[in-house]
Amino acid sequence: MAIKSPEDLKKIKDEALEEATARINDGTQIMVGMGTCGIAAGAREVMAAIMEEVGKRNLKIAISWTGCIGMCEQEVLVDVIRPGEKRITYGKVTPQVVPRIITEHVINGNIVEDYVVGKLD
Repeated sequence: MAIKSPEDLKKIKDEALEEATARINDGTQIMVGMGTCGIAAGAREVMAAIMEEVGKRNLKIAISWTGCIGMCEQEVLVDVIRPGEKRITYGKVTPQVVPRIITEHVINGNIVEDYVVGKLD
């Protein structure tokens, strides 16, 4: 869209704010380990896959990153935190397993046990 007036600019701003607001967190969080160890293991690709999957499904969850948490041999690490449930840390996550974690755990509440490396209250 070409901006030809202040109204056009306001419309673009309002659409951007609406899109950002649509992503307001429902309480669920996903956190990706993005320390150098995580990045070397493919964390950027995993983060991109998570963002794509969440966007494709129009889920209202918070996606963030953290530094190294000390389990470098388990990278890429991904935490899923659902309201009122234990924090689950998944290890050795690849872009290929992301849709499964999103579908089974984030949406349906079923932990993907074969990738779990930690459970915290």
